[in-house]
Amino acid sequence: MSSGLWSASRDAGGGWRRMLARISGLAAMALLAACNNSPYPTGAARDNTLYLSFDERSPRYLDPTASYTAPEAVYTYQIMEPPYGYHYLKRPYELIPRAAERVIKPYYLDAQGNRLPDDAPADKIDQSVYDMPVRPGVKYAPSPAFAKDAQGNYLYHHLNAKQLGDKRSPWQFEHQGTRELEAEDFVYALKRHATTRIEAPIFGLFSEHVVGLKAYGELIRQENAKLLKGLPESAPDKPFLDFRRWPLAGAQAVNKHLLRIRIKGKYPQWSYWMSTIFLAPVPWEVDLFYAQPGMAEHGLSWNQWPVGTGPFMMTEYQQDRRHVMSRNPNYHDDTYPCEGMPEDGPAGRLADCGKKLPFVDKIVATLIKERVPRKEMFKQGYLDMPDLERGDWGVEFYADASDSDEVAAFFKQRGFAFPRSTDPNNWYMGFNGLDPVVGKGDTPEHQLRNRKLRQALSIAIDWEEGYGRIFKNRGGVTAYGPVPPGVFGSREAQPGFFNPVTHKRVDGKIVRRSIEEAKQLLAEAGYPDGRDAKTGRPLVLNYDFMRTVTPEVKAENDWMVKQYAKLGIQLDVRATDYNQFQEKIKQGKHQIFWWGWFADYPDAENFLFLLYGPNSKSLHEGENVANYQNDEYDRLFKQIQILDDGPAKQQVIDRMVEITQQDAPWAFGYWAWTGQAFQGWVHNGKPSIVIRDPVRFYRLDPARRAQLQADWNHPVWWPLLVLVIGGAAIVWTTRRSFQVRETATARGTSAPTGRDDALVASATSTAPGADR
Repeated sequence: MSSGLWSASRDAGGGWRRMLARISGLAAMALLAACNNSPYPTGAARDNTLYLSFDERSPRYLDPTASYTAPEAVYTYQIMEPPYGYHYLKRPYELIPRAAERVIKPYYLDAQGNRLPDDAPADKIDQSVYDMPVRPGVKYAPSPAFAKDAQGNYLYHHLNAKQLGDKRSPWQFEHQGTRELEAEDFVYALKRHATTRIEAPIFGLFSEHVVGLKAYGELIRQENAKLLKGLPESAPDKPFLDFRRWPLAGAQAVNKHLLRIRIKGKYPQWSYWMSTIFLAPVPWEVDLFYAQPGMAEHGLSWNQWPVGTGPFMMTEYQQDRRHVMSRNPNYHDDTYPCEGMPEDGPAGRLADCGKKLPFVDKIVATLIKERVPRKEMFKQGYLDMPDLERGDWGVEFYADASDSDEVAAFFKQRGFAFPRSTDPNNWYMGFNGLDPVVGKGDTPEHQLRNRKLRQALSIAIDWEEGYGRIFKNRGGVTAYGPVPPGVFGSREAQPGFFNPVTHKRVDGKIVRRSIEEAKQLLAEAGYPDGRDAKTGRPLVLNYDFMRTVTPEVKAENDWMVKQYAKLGIQLDVRATDYNQFQEKIKQGKHQIFWWGWFADYPDAENFLFLLYGPNSKSLHEGENVANYQNDEYDRLFKQIQILDDGPAKQQVIDRMVEITQQDAPWAFGYWAWTGQAFQGWVHNGKPSIVIRDPVRFYRLDPARRAQLQADWNHPVWWPLLVLVIGGAAIVWTTRRSFQVRETATARGTSAPTGRDDALVASATSTAPGADR
């Protein structure tokens, strides 16, 4: 018995030692993992992968027919190719072919179909005809929608629920396929804008220009109603709407590689529209594949898994968490440009002349909701650039550096690059024209009152203070109208130009009108001192903000509330995430809102159309979010669409700007400074708002990234020692307590140490008798 107790005690001691070693080892492993603060798997820094982030949530639409926002363009333009694009380095912007074989000029026809000279007057032109050659040999990225069996039958075009199973990704299908790009795919894409099943924001504008598209829209509504007859509106699965069945007069595949588009009259801007995602090819096979029962419920649609001919393809889609685009193995020949602007050579942006694109193998975008953590991850080297969506990251970092010599030295030491440029874009506060308080109004008297209210609010918002001096990280130059500097027709950069409603000239300087002048307008609008003259109630206005309020934007919203408070008006901030905001404006339930616009193309029309009546967001699913309507403005808008740059076009633009200044459908806000932030190992970075497919030009140095990440993020070792010592102390204390308890006598005293085993055995054997 004594020998057995000794043996047990010895084994217990060995167990404690083994436990101590195990705990120490686990502690060391845990701490070593904690010391490596990289958010990516081990070794990821050495991969040829571009790491960036996105905020709030995943984009709503990646469908090329519906997608029209900057967060969506991050993905759509890397995956799909419109007919045209823009030269990456040249400024002013120059159109180049993408899916098209070359950029072409239209030819003109009169009403009898006779060809006219290129300089024919606009009033003689009945149609502009674009015969666009499609680049031969271009193939789509792999997709199960193209997969066929040995007999040439599509494998996955007649799936039932059992065959679909639990698949949530196109990459879970056993077979993938591809095919060559054809002219008919562009015809299908144009027809698809007539759909009634998804939001098609550009249909209203396109239907005014593409021959027969407006009538085609009516036809599709009728045919769609037939297909859906007897089905509930909420049905997730609908019969396939096959646009191949109905021809469109304005779009025709002359042959496999020749697309013909017919435009009403003269419309020079159509070439620009051919560089947008709205004219990216749509293969009918993919459209049919996603229309099958169960697909939408499983997240299998254009909005998660777009298919195109571009340099990348979506290979991972984790809603509101992570998106991965990988190199398209079928991407056609494409090379880096060999010429640019004078500054591009010294900046190293011509070193890759003639090399095959794209350079990177993969793009990983991870959700990071707040701006401050995104900045910190960039400074640690874990983001190659903060994101692709916004054009103000370089401006923000530049502002940080200008405020502190220490920060400036830190940025320089780490080799960050913050190139800046001036690109056509704007930020503004808009008033919903359908709203009874800030909108157009339904009687002449009501219209006058509401216009004076909007004018008063436009004066009160001191953009010079807020986005000129306070929020320098998101700042810019105060806007006086809707046309940005840098495009023909803008007078924003010209000396002496200003908005006479919000500003005036004093001693030769342009200054904002006083709050007293704004209060006078407010009183004339029926709200003296911010109260309704009839009811005496305070005026409360709703501010629909397009983002959930994070700490970095709360200060801006608080500042905006103070601007209204100067007039005695209460501004109620109603912030939602971007997708909810889109739904609200689609339904016309917004009142005052914050909005910005990045140019689709470098022309005044692309900003003036934001206030064109038939382009109303809530009424016609266009991009006129203010739902503004003015008969004279709409008439003039039609004129600028047929005018080439020159004095006549300038005169029309001037009058349109004057109308919007007086009507004040927007508080015009500011022209934002633009700039991007790049790590030193990212080459060929050049900021641009117009160019939406820049990633194919970026080149990485992964080895340098891995080395610098290690240098910038050294493990902290002293907590390991503390943890090991602390763990050992806990184990020793626990072991000591266990020994004391095991050797305790029945009377609660410990057995004397140094005695023989017999004495210990005797003490333990008498314990029961002592209890009695």
